[in-house]
Amino acid sequence: MLRFADFSDLPAEPNAFVGRESDLDELVHLMRVSRAVTLCGAGGIGKTRLAMRLAARVGPDHPGGVWVIELADLEKGELRGYVAAALGIAGDLAESIGGRRALLVLDNCEPVIGECAELCRDLLGACPGLTVLATSREPLRVPGETVWRVPPLSVDRPAGGSGGGSAGGLGSGSGGGEESEAVRLFVARATAARPDFELTDESRPLVTELCQALDGLPLAIELAAAMVRVLSVRQLVERLDDRFRLLAGGARTAPARHRTLRAAVDWSYRLLSPQERLLLRRTAAFRSSWTLDLAEAVCSGPGLPEEDVLLRLCDLVDKSLVALDGEIAGQARYRLLETVRDYALEQLAESGEETELRRRHLTALAAMASGFKEAIAPGARTSWPVIERYVNLFDALKVEVGSACDWSIAIGLPETALGLLTDLRYLLVGSGRKLDMAERLDRLLALEAPQVPAALRGQATILRGELALAAGDLELATWCTRAGLDLCRAADDAYGEAVGTIVLAQLTGKPDTLARALELARRSGDLILESLAQGTRAQFGLHHGRLREAQRGFEEVLAINEGLDNHVGRSYAHIGLAQVARRSGDLATAKRHYESGLGLLRHVDARQQIVSCLAGLGKVALDQGDLAEARARFTEALVLSRDAGLRAGIARRLEEWAVLVSAEGDHRRAVLLAAASVALRSRQPDARTEDVLRPARSGLGEAVVGMLWSEGAGMTAEQAVACALDGALPERPMEPVMPVSQDSRLTAREREIAELIARGLSNRAIADELVISPATAARHVANILSKLGFSTRTQIAAWVIERR
Repeated sequence: MLRFADFSDLPAEPNAFVGRESDLDELVHLMRVSRAVTLCGAGGIGKTRLAMRLAARVGPDHPGGVWVIELADLEKGELRGYVAAALGIAGDLAESIGGRRALLVLDNCEPVIGECAELCRDLLGACPGLTVLATSREPLRVPGETVWRVPPLSVDRPAGGSGGGSAGGLGSGSGGGEESEAVRLFVARATAARPDFELTDESRPLVTELCQALDGLPLAIELAAAMVRVLSVRQLVERLDDRFRLLAGGARTAPARHRTLRAAVDWSYRLLSPQERLLLRRTAAFRSSWTLDLAEAVCSGPGLPEEDVLLRLCDLVDKSLVALDGEIAGQARYRLLETVRDYALEQLAESGEETELRRRHLTALAAMASGFKEAIAPGARTSWPVIERYVNLFDALKVEVGSACDWSIAIGLPETALGLLTDLRYLLVGSGRKLDMAERLDRLLALEAPQVPAALRGQATILRGELALAAGDLELATWCTRAGLDLCRAADDAYGEAVGTIVLAQLTGKPDTLARALELARRSGDLILESLAQGTRAQFGLHHGRLREAQRGFEEVLAINEGLDNHVGRSYAHIGLAQVARRSGDLATAKRHYESGLGLLRHVDARQQIVSCLAGLGKVALDQGDLAEARARFTEALVLSRDAGLRAGIARRLEEWAVLVSAEGDHRRAVLLAAASVALRSRQPDARTEDVLRPARSGLGEAVVGMLWSEGAGMTAEQAVACALDGALPERPMEPVMPVSQDSRLTAREREIAELIARGLSNRAIADELVISPATAARHVANILSKLGFSTRTQIAAWVIERR
């Protein structure tokens, strides 16, 4: 007869349990409100270890006994007899357990998942005091079951340097609660393998990189940590491309499926049905993530009809081999853990299907891009929510787009990839997305591929010019745009010629080119092109101080995009109108337009425009003397620029911060940030810089300003951002370098002409006054504008008057 009151067969833990404290707290609560809890997760995720620790925590709540039954090696048909034997029960299981308050832990249910479900259903129905805790790669699907997906160990360091709920569990050298769960586990096991192992400032980022590459998978981390007895952490990171061979040194006493990383994945793979294996290896064609539509287009084929893809995908999600990774554009997003993908890639290579899968992957993405181009074609009148879904979808699939292009380059067939990129041109330029397609576009265009139509090559070359323009490489942008225009004209490609002419107008600002761009855009009937042409004309009007012309242009852009229901285009117009209003001194109107532009972009990743709106609102607040509001807006803008990796945007935001902290009276930090902004843009100080330096020189003295300028110019972008947001200052002083003042940068003649401009004289009047030609006067005025960083004569006049 079973002695329920004192029976418990929980195994002793072989080593320290690391992390998962908050997970355990949540699970303890679940165990008190649910009689059936299943811990689901991929092989090696730590289900068994977590279950043992959880059973120990809730054991006192089950005085009738706690039993652990390992099922990994069980054959079908053996379950009930095996459980009865493990519990020492000769008769009926349910009758023997009866009403006792007991806990049954069923570990590794996968081989007999159906029988486990039936057993649990029967026991839970007949034994009111019984609780079942199961571990499995897929749910049991029994009434009342609570499925808890076991997550990987956290890899990111806890915010604020404290471990929070993940603290504890390690000995010396671990970094304690200041490290992530994954790093703490690695250190604990590495120290056991090599007692002199320590986590240092040098090795910490390498250990973090290693844990990230291993997906926070505890088994993989433990196997990697064991290798520190023969390899350094750097060597482990460098050899991870062959992770299955590297991580093959598990404990001899561990279950066979846990002795190597390959064995763990092999065991899961062998339990799959033929269709599940087909789908798993075919999903390896996706480098990062995918949607159901893409899976059906790419992975269906021999042995797996399209209508079966969803069913098998559900199976793989249930078996924890495919992860559901949130949503993109209203569609579920799926991905493989990197370890599982490496294994699936091997299976795909052995299957002989890889070439066909890669082709289908490229074709499917190109078809999606073609759908986007059709949605914005003249006359389509597609609603904004549809466009928004395309924008967000491709933003989430940028890794897949890059992977498809890489494959096209590898096989030397660029046509489909060039079509894919040109169809996405509006998503590749102008919105701050780091799609990193410039280098791939160079390689695609460099391929010897006479089959590529001249019009397509021309449009792709113009696109390369647009990317160069966005990166600030005006020489390359001009060359590519002109070369692409020649190809499009030769091919009689009206659309390509219109696009190229607009880009050329953006590069040159010549009135005849601007007029030609607008003419071609109107002739094409493409309202988006007309909007771009009008916007280009408005921008140059704004740059040269022709505010009425700029306002008319931006109003045209707004009207066109309101008709198209294009939120990005409308936001661009609002930003332009806000800039015009601020230049005119109408701060209320400027604020209204910036807020309107920002409101249109809440659900789409148009980072540059969002940053422009936030920075604009900060400038308006600064103009109004509301320093708290300015700080809040500038903070948002700088953080977004930093997180998006927009280096030029960071430099501009630092300049705004310099003005802000100067207004707050922090002249030291103002000089540091102004210097960092100038250095990051590889520019000379201009009049805006001088506005920051002048009060600093007055308050701190030339020597201190020179020292601070040198320190600020030597800061990295990351250090400068920290200086702005957190007040962090450089550690080591440098040799002082005096920033050149604006007054000394102008020649004597230029200062003389600036005075005449302040008196209201035109270029012709200046020429008459100084007895020089009007062309010479115009050249001097252009030089003054350039040196002072101004765009209008009014700014020069205000600058002169302020210095009298």
